[in-house]
Amino acid sequence: MATRRLDGQVAWIGGGASGIGAAVAELFAEEGARIAVADVQTERGETLVRKIGRSGGQAIFTPCNVTREVEIQASIEQAVEQFGGLQIVVNCAGIVHVGPLDDYREEQWDELMAVNVKSIFFAVKHAIAELRKNHRSYVVNIGSVSSFVGQALTPAYTASKGAVVQLSRSIALDYAADGLRSNCICPGITDTPMLRFHLSTMPDPEAALRERLRRVPLGVAMDPRDIAKAALYLACEESSGITGTSLTVDGGYLSAAEWSTKHTRFMEL
Repeated sequence: MATRRLDGQVAWIGGGASGIGAAVAELFAEEGARIAVADVQTERGETLVRKIGRSGGQAIFTPCNVTREVEIQASIEQAVEQFGGLQIVVNCAGIVHVGPLDDYREEQWDELMAVNVKSIFFAVKHAIAELRKNHRSYVVNIGSVSSFVGQALTPAYTASKGAVVQLSRSIALDYAADGLRSNCICPGITDTPMLRFHLSTMPDPEAALRERLRRVPLGVAMDPRDIAKAALYLACEESSGITGTSLTVDGGYLSAAEWSTKHTRFMEL
């Protein structure tokens, strides 16, 4: 049963139409928040909003390309106008390009950095005036285990996710006096459309996933709901005192330099 930890709160979720963002939107709505889903995926976003409404929640969808400052500004303004305020910003938008650095085109690098990093700058810039009006407010950004370790054939993605952790820390420092806490969640292998896209570039996607999961002590991919639960923790006062840090949700992936999982009880679920 939901404990309604977000009653009276308004959450703007960038990249909220699918994957981790959609899981965050659904969980936050269950906990009483009113949700603004911002995404370029109009059909998925509108479907999600209807789903939240059928479950008794309140949500709106705002078409938004998070690489464009004017669209983020308009999306946040629409959320404030609709719901009367803003307490929580969750930045979930992310993309990945697969290939070695010498194969990258400049526009690919710039697009990835704009979606994964610059969007956070735009969101905080245009949300901060409303966030400052609250006694407490929250920014939660989505990084990756690749914020801390390298990953083959994803140089721009890895660089961007390292930047997300550092940007989250800077936001925490600069706005602590305003009652704002900023933190970063760093998921491991999570079953999202982006993971499936990455795997689709490989000759045998399912075999590639099984091989990756052997390096995860729990032996399973994270569900987007697992990441949403971490976001909920960081977006309410259950995590009071925690700011400028990162929370890794990876099934133990980063805990060992070498690992080969054969079977765990988590795999039986």
